[in-house]
Amino acid sequence: MPASSTQHASRSVHPTVRKQPVRLNPDSSRVIPRMLVLSQQRSQNIVDRIQALSEERVREILSQVEEDFGQRHKSIRETFLSHYQRVCSLLGMKQGASEERNLLIGAYLTMEYSVESTALFNPSIVQHPDQTGVRENQLRTIISLRAVGEGHISSIVFRNALIDEGNNVDIESRGQFPATARVIPDRHYDKHLFFLKLFDMTFSDNPSAIDNALRDAGQEIVQGITTRLNDRFTSRELMAVIQDNQAAAPGERHDLFEELERRMILLTRSNYEIHFDEDSALSERVIFPVSPSEANGIEDARFVRFVDDDGSCRYYATYTAYDGDHILTQLLETEDFRKFKVHTINGKFSQSKGMALFPRRIKGKYAMISRIDGEKLYLMYSDNPHFWGSAERLKIPMFYWELTQIGNCGSPIETEKGWLLLTHGVGPMRKYSIGVVLLDLKDPSKIIGQLSEPLLSPAQDEREGYVPNVVYSCGGLIHNNELIVPYAVSDTASRIASIPMDELLEALGAR
Repeated sequence: MPASSTQHASRSVHPTVRKQPVRLNPDSSRVIPRMLVLSQQRSQNIVDRIQALSEERVREILSQVEEDFGQRHKSIRETFLSHYQRVCSLLGMKQGASEERNLLIGAYLTMEYSVESTALFNPSIVQHPDQTGVRENQLRTIISLRAVGEGHISSIVFRNALIDEGNNVDIESRGQFPATARVIPDRHYDKHLFFLKLFDMTFSDNPSAIDNALRDAGQEIVQGITTRLNDRFTSRELMAVIQDNQAAAPGERHDLFEELERRMILLTRSNYEIHFDEDSALSERVIFPVSPSEANGIEDARFVRFVDDDGSCRYYATYTAYDGDHILTQLLETEDFRKFKVHTINGKFSQSKGMALFPRRIKGKYAMISRIDGEKLYLMYSDNPHFWGSAERLKIPMFYWELTQIGNCGSPIETEKGWLLLTHGVGPMRKYSIGVVLLDLKDPSKIIGQLSEPLLSPAQDEREGYVPNVVYSCGGLIHNNELIVPYAVSDTASRIASIPMDELLEALGAR
């Protein structure tokens, strides 16, 4: 049961909030080259028109394109060639002709996309994995941000930031050439984990007719597939086994194989790996939607530096994948912010926005804050960060500024006095504010302190934007005894606030 609101409300003055002069604004000049997606017929028409040009005309047009766009991208010819190869695959064409003609076809099937032309918001901040050269009482950090461009498509971008001895945050200069990552086409899958996820997709609590058919025959079909796979396999190996089994199956089983194949393809596409070039700057890296479930965006990544019981460290981020109709919670995993693994999150309580992982295990289990009903905060435990099947209610809306709904503003932050949990609350006129809750260190299901007033609310100069009257964060950290909170301003830009921990803990009744 949630703790009493009166017992644990603020008992002291409001802590001092220092808003720093840093402001991260969207910049429409930050562009990436994307494949121009057209129908097969239109793509073929473009190819045919270019094939009809003379070699001299091809060279003239390509030269002009390179003059116009070559200085805006690091390796524009490589991009053109990659897009040419993709259109050859899509149209079933054999690669050929001159290099210039191939490059020109690629150029016509490329477009620039301004990743942050609309907004740069919902930030989180974590300690950088490399602290080389950082002076005492300084901290190098990584700020992640949700960037929104044309069509309201969201991606993840990064900034390096140094916190100095006085807890002033300095954002380092950005790299010149934003770029997306390479998708690793044949990443290896763990057989046990993959088929656990498949069964979670297939044998749901609300099965359809095809689910019932798969429930009856699926385990036998799956067993016939798994016995032919190694403990680690690639998607290519998986598809080969499915097709062999399908070819040998009786006619009435073909539909089941086709549906199972569709679900397996969806699962492989939603669990993928991406790599950025080694020479790319962190601030040039753009995590852009890859899988069908992300077609309309990657939203609100909550990054956390996770330290396991053996002392090993990695970074996780939960985010919301959106395909235009449905949401799906996903999990990013990285050690160096260059190579990322993307996983689906499965289980009965995985279908919710705003999941935030604790930075370490609690009593041997992973722990997560979530909002599974759209209104209240829940606490979840699991043996596996990919599966979440149980939840207990942690907090309900109780103060005037959060009566519409509450959620988290990033992963809980460990202090000697308890887990500091930043929350967001929605009040009258859908005004978003940021609050603070203190959870018991050994038993986070116990609320031991909370502010009855918001820590942060939209100031007069922060109320206007893409979505008015909103302040929001996806995670802060503590440095030099101050809480550093990057936060979004009305879904448009981002700022940074810092709060003395002594004052905050006193306000929470935990000094």
